[in-house]
Amino acid sequence: MVLYNLSKEKEAFFIVFQNMKNLFPKSLSGRSWTIIFASFVVLLTTLGILLFEGSKNTVAMTLDGKKMVVNTHADNIKELLDELDVPLNSKDYLYPKASTKIRNDLAVTWKQANMVHIVKDNEKKTIWTTADTVAGLLKEQKIVLKEHDQISPNPETAIRGKLNVKLTIASQLTYVDGGKARKVWTTSTTVADFLTHQGIKLTELDRVEPPLTENIPENGVVNVIRVEKVTDVVEEPVEFAVVTKKDENLQKGQEKVIAPGKQGRVSRQYEVVLENGKEVSRKLMNEQSILQKQDKVVAVGTKELALQVSRGEEPKGHEFYVTATAYTAYCNGCSGRTATGLNVRANPNMKVIAVDPRIIPLGSKVYVDGYGYAVAADTGGAIKGYIIDLLMPTKADAYRWGRKKVKITVLN
Repeated sequence: MVLYNLSKEKEAFFIVFQNMKNLFPKSLSGRSWTIIFASFVVLLTTLGILLFEGSKNTVAMTLDGKKMVVNTHADNIKELLDELDVPLNSKDYLYPKASTKIRNDLAVTWKQANMVHIVKDNEKKTIWTTADTVAGLLKEQKIVLKEHDQISPNPETAIRGKLNVKLTIASQLTYVDGGKARKVWTTSTTVADFLTHQGIKLTELDRVEPPLTENIPENGVVNVIRVEKVTDVVEEPVEFAVVTKKDENLQKGQEKVIAPGKQGRVSRQYEVVLENGKEVSRKLMNEQSILQKQDKVVAVGTKELALQVSRGEEPKGHEFYVTATAYTAYCNGCSGRTATGLNVRANPNMKVIAVDPRIIPLGSKVYVDGYGYAVAADTGGAIKGYIIDLLMPTKADAYRWGRKKVKITVLN
């Protein structure tokens, strides 16, 4: 900085003035000399000021975007900023650096840094920035927003003082509404917030998986199950029961229908629960009979066959030899009832043979060597001529009998 000592200049000027005074006529009055002296003092001061101002450097300043021209005797940029009361912070942008010597026509740019809090997905980060807007801040921090991401305040907002910037990164989510799947982008964190932003309304019965209070699941699937209750009224048949009565007049194993059965009908009202249109449960709420059922009554014979003879007595009748095989009540194609109506499944130990009615009439009482007394009560597709089939209680018994030639006596 250049300093000037004006008092010495005045002293020198006073000496010069004294010497000059001798050049002027002595006839000048004291007042005139005073005026002349004062004029020289003013001239000297003016010249000093002009010399002082003329020795300053001209600097082009850009302070926070505002341009100005400053004349200064400051030695470096730091001193210049102090003169201008500019609070220099280490985070600020300054070019050239603070220690740079001041020279004429120097250009200086200073930009004040601002503190910004960036909150991204609930993680807070504090930075200093000289960006003018939020958009500039994002570019400075190399943060690229996608189409569905959200930012607050908006990118055009100017940065002034302490600013909070909130970033919410969108994620893709699949939600299923009533069985129909759709993919969307969302910045919601909870299921309830997601449904609200999607405009999805729930009824009292609807169910959401996961629940509303849960966070968005990692697999990115929210399932809205539409639940409704409806009333279903149907007419359904009522099956009749089979009631059996013992009849001593019928031979054991024989049955006779006394009263045929008849189905009834009933009207039933159900509460049906539907999920996404599909029935998941039904509950009987009301039942009303429309037609009464009539049970089937069947007489079952209990009369034993009188085939026994006295011990040691030989059976008498028409004798001849036949080929005998064996079968059970559960053989392939068997109904469990004989050709004469005997229920052999209910009475597996009955002595029954299948015959060719042209050789042995149905209902005949017979005696078969190795088998015993029996009744000819059944027929068969393979039973032709002198062939008979013996009813056995089990398959093992039938296999043991096999196929053999035996004597048969027709007793009546």
